[in-house]
Amino acid sequence: MGKEWTTENSAELYGINQWGQGYFRINEKGNVAIYPLQNSQRQIDLFELTEDLKDRGIRVPIMIRFTDIIRARIELINQCFLKAMQDHGYNGLYRGVYPIKVNQQHQLVEELVRYGRNYGLGLECGSKPELLVVLAMATAPDALIICNGFKDAEYIETAMLSQKLGRNTIIVVDRFDELKMIITAAKKLQTRPKIGFRSKLNTQGAGKWVDSSGARSKFGLTSIEIVEGVELLQKEGLLDCLELMHFHIGSQIPSIQAIKSSLKEGGRFYTELYRTGATGLKYIDVGGGLGVDYDGTGSSDSSMNYSEQEYANDIVSVLQSLCDENKIPHPTIVTESGRFLVAHHSVLVFNVTGVNDLHRYDLPRPIKKDDPQLLQDLQYIYEKVNSENLNECFNDLVQIKQEALQLFVYGVLSLKHRAEAEAMSWAIATKMIAIAKTNPHEFEDIYKDLEQEICDTYFCNFSVFQSVPDSWAVGQLFPVMPLHYLNEKPERSATLADLTCDSDGKIEKFIDTESGGYRKTLSMHSLNGKSNYYVGVFMTGAYQEILGDLHNLFGDTDAVHVSLTDAGYTIDQYVPGDTVTEVLSYVQYSRSNLIEQVRQATEQSILKGTLTKQEAKLLMKHYEEGLSGYTYLEEAE
Repeated sequence: MGKEWTTENSAELYGINQWGQGYFRINEKGNVAIYPLQNSQRQIDLFELTEDLKDRGIRVPIMIRFTDIIRARIELINQCFLKAMQDHGYNGLYRGVYPIKVNQQHQLVEELVRYGRNYGLGLECGSKPELLVVLAMATAPDALIICNGFKDAEYIETAMLSQKLGRNTIIVVDRFDELKMIITAAKKLQTRPKIGFRSKLNTQGAGKWVDSSGARSKFGLTSIEIVEGVELLQKEGLLDCLELMHFHIGSQIPSIQAIKSSLKEGGRFYTELYRTGATGLKYIDVGGGLGVDYDGTGSSDSSMNYSEQEYANDIVSVLQSLCDENKIPHPTIVTESGRFLVAHHSVLVFNVTGVNDLHRYDLPRPIKKDDPQLLQDLQYIYEKVNSENLNECFNDLVQIKQEALQLFVYGVLSLKHRAEAEAMSWAIATKMIAIAKTNPHEFEDIYKDLEQEICDTYFCNFSVFQSVPDSWAVGQLFPVMPLHYLNEKPERSATLADLTCDSDGKIEKFIDTESGGYRKTLSMHSLNGKSNYYVGVFMTGAYQEILGDLHNLFGDTDAVHVSLTDAGYTIDQYVPGDTVTEVLSYVQYSRSNLIEQVRQATEQSILKGTLTKQEAKLLMKHYEEGLSGYTYLEEAE
């Protein structure tokens, strides 16, 4: 017998101890557990929580938000900068700002503001609707409101008037024309605005979003425009209103070198502006980009090669050096690390509803002499394949499969014989995988090819497009794993298919702890004897909820906010997912009109005699209940 499978084996297989950052681990029951306070032993069993939520009438799929993790992330980034400033003797302050575009959910922003109040956490907006949100939410007296994005006169005047409410609102000039609009509004309102300049750095970032930075980036002022902007402000007597210098090199930066390079260039913009007379400057906003370790490798676009403390140390040391060299005061450092703050706190939980298993352990039937030669060749391969001739037999199998398709297309092979050839190929592949497993290093390529070809498809109750759109759109790697049975060896390899009728509605990119890259299949347990099998997609708190679309009219999932208590945990908030009626209203369908149209159709069918009155009543009952129901699959009561 082989070595007994343990939870440590599962932890290594799924990489949870690396990407989990102490927030996610496997407990002694073999279930994923949440440790919101990281180093504390207080845990929430995610499988048991899911069952508890279902008992309360909350439906899977569920988006579970752990509010204590939000608080922990706010504290962590502030502690890192405080330590860096103390270690380097930095005389300025640190102020974090949360860009609400990362996740604008009201309950989440409310919690960020509450937990961030003691740290002066501010909010950033990138549009007029977002501005209206942050003006209402950012109530802490020293919290910054950073206004980015495209602006019109109404946007600028609203931001400027908010200063009279006591809001610390800074209007960042992303395009030169906006500066003229700010000056016009200042004269109209007879007020002195707080202005920031966004510089367009030549330095590019790194990772998936590298094209959003550099000299060709969408936002920012060139060095020429910055000089002209200073001259214009000086001419208007508003140069002292220039309080902030801003730059941004993209999201999820995997390399600390890219961050250091941008800091040196962006810091030079700040010091040069100050030396040329913009002595009202007191903030330098280094933007976002602080990475999140989605895969635990430290070497991919979904990871990073630096720690949060190293990030803070480098920002502080580079800016301090530049300021001391030019004998100017140390500014308040502002970061817009939205992904860092919220990615970890949210987990998507869904159930598996079925499986498509292509494995065959026997041939469909004995092959006869009068069967096509192709089937006889396949039977020969099945009978003779072993570890000595595996490579040869694998190549023969690939060739025969191609021939089978060609012969079918040309009308030589019947549909029945093609189906038998396919079933025989799967049986041979299943046997080859078993042989390859005995020597995984020698037969690694064959094993991977065959595993991907005949892996299972697990059908899952969620929508990729609604809940993890970046997985589909940009190939973002998210940690995915079963929530339970982790003290048992997962014997199946699978891809995950969602409920949509789109062929792209699947997840087939998973963490590979051995190579440091990714695999195209996920290790899963057999569904035999399991009434419920739950899977979690972790670290979905940044961008996913707000980018999700209504593909096939699957709406928002049920969401809950969970926090630790002395007795265990409490459900702080429950946010019901979209009903069918709500989703249909987004695309301009009226519930009452739909019901009336179907009712009229039933009346006509009753007159024709194709539908009885009882059947019409049952149909209308199901129709109206369906409009009020969840957009996802629901378990029968």
